[in-house]
Amino acid sequence: MSIVNADTLREWRHEFHRQPETAFEEHHTSARIVGILDAAGISRATGLGGGTGVVAWVDGRHGGDRAIGLRADIDALDVSEANAFAHASQRPGKMHACGHDGHTTMLLGAACALAESPDFAGRVYFIFQPAEENEGGGRVMVEEGLFERFPMESVYGVHNWPGMALGEAAVHDSAVMAAFDVFTVKLTGSGCHAAMPHLGKDVVLAACQLVNQLQGIVSRETPAHQTAVMSVTQFHAGDAFNVMPETVELCGTVRCFDGELRDYLEARFCQAIAATADFHGLEASIDYQSRYPATLNTPAEAQRCAEVLKAMPGIQQVHRELPPSMASEDFAFMLQQRPGAYIWLGNGTDSAALHNPAYDFNDALAPIGVAYWIALVKTLLSNR
Repeated sequence: MSIVNADTLREWRHEFHRQPETAFEEHHTSARIVGILDAAGISRATGLGGGTGVVAWVDGRHGGDRAIGLRADIDALDVSEANAFAHASQRPGKMHACGHDGHTTMLLGAACALAESPDFAGRVYFIFQPAEENEGGGRVMVEEGLFERFPMESVYGVHNWPGMALGEAAVHDSAVMAAFDVFTVKLTGSGCHAAMPHLGKDVVLAACQLVNQLQGIVSRETPAHQTAVMSVTQFHAGDAFNVMPETVELCGTVRCFDGELRDYLEARFCQAIAATADFHGLEASIDYQSRYPATLNTPAEAQRCAEVLKAMPGIQQVHRELPPSMASEDFAFMLQQRPGAYIWLGNGTDSAALHNPAYDFNDALAPIGVAYWIALVKTLLSNR
């Protein structure tokens, strides 16, 4: 009897969910992945992606020299779980709030099923990638030589999607997720008594004006047919009711899809900071970091994924015109190196949102995800 069934998938997923680990610290998770692969007799390599990444592979029984890659992210988030069910996080302050426990489970299920019945021609690589959340584990794996060490012609990814019904999927021809930059701005003036603001240089006033001015770069300088979001998410200043602080710190993100627009927004952002600081007589320091590029599917590979999904009994609808998400995904680094596609699978209309402390991956999705991976492999690596 096959070990890949709904009960086993649920058991694996709940175990991963109870033991969440964040970026580059996924040692328990990595070890459990290896244990399942070894029990199934699947070849694998460890110590990748900063130490916790795993790549496994299965060869088809029909020979062939083609190869494709399937990727799952394995890390969790620094979120305190609000759920009280039996498989809730046992690690305070950490939680699988994005469904990577489910993504890992689906890829493990597909690897085991394909190892049991390798009815395809060529090789499949199963990429278990650490540190997707903010730290760029996908970039690290690429820089370490992922595609040189494990040659593959194309690479594919999946993300569960709350709000989309179970049994539905979405495939984009190009843009799926936005590029992701972060910034920290520090303004320094001179503090003074709050009753005598004329004796100081007011960093709070300048920072408040700056928050508003930055929004104008998006609303008035970004072409209407392009999309961008600039969000100030942190504002740190002051310690007392009656003291004008000497420094203020602003942090946030900038997101868009177009590379030229991304460069323009960064340049204008820095100009706005410098101009505001100069007007108020302040000093400014800027730490602006480009994190993830936009996640861009290649049309031919996206079309093949859509065709596979439409032919699956468990899929009732495949959305082809949904707008891309302004969230970001480091699978983008892999798609910069190889053709491929990143799709969404519905997690249910009553699911809590991603990164929400009440979120949970829908166990009913795991068998659908496994079936998708198997169907994709047998379609792309057909022995005909």
